Amino acid sequence: MQSHMYSLSAGPVATNVFLVVYPEIKSAVCIDAPADSLGWVLEILKKHDCTLHHLLLTHTHWDHTADAAPIVRATGAAVSVHPDDVYRLVDPMQHTIWPLPFEIEPVVPDHMLTDNQDLVLQGATFHVIHTPGHTEGGVCFIDHEHHRVFVGDTLFAGSIGRTDLPGGDLHTLLKSIHERLFVLSDDYVVLPGHGPTTTVGEERVSNPYVGENANEN
Repeated sequence: MQSHMYSLSAGPVATNVFLVVYPEIKSAVCIDAPADSLGWVLEILKKHDCTLHHLLLTHTHWDHTADAAPIVRATGAAVSVHPDDVYRLVDPMQHTIWPLPFEIEPVVPDHMLTDNQDLVLQGATFHVIHTPGHTEGGVCFIDHEHHRVFVGDTLFAGSIGRTDLPGGDLHTLLKSIHERLFVLSDDYVVLPGHGPTTTVGEERVSNPYVGENANEN
């Protein structure tokens, strides 16, 4: 089905939010919910006269979930997250790592994601893969129809997610990237939680942490 994808870098640490709109059925899917993204989401929805049915969370660090509650309240979207990351979503202010100058509202998820699950949504199917290492319940959403994958903070253009925060583990993250993401073909577009878009092929070759010439010791 035809889709339009929009992205915005929002919030204090420039976190990417992605909105995929399916105009034929007036439906949309949002991936992650950084602070200061609500107004932008509503603007895109209004432009296409569509409804946001699903909010998919790649993981639950505060910079990816700060506007989750406001987005749900404004749109009625159902929230999906991996069970291993729920604890930060339902009690966000206890897991911010450092003090924040604003309050994040808790969110109770509607759906628990499982590894190798096919999420059949209005307009699209996203294949869910569990990619722990940055957080315990980190996931990536693969859109096979359009050869793109929403990776959160698992993989970046020329880098990888942090593993020095609670729930992180470097060996686990490298394993997730090699065994779950690098099995995709080179042309898959990688849409990360921070920074620019890249491709599986580019990162497989040149990423200094997980690429062909990386030093993983």
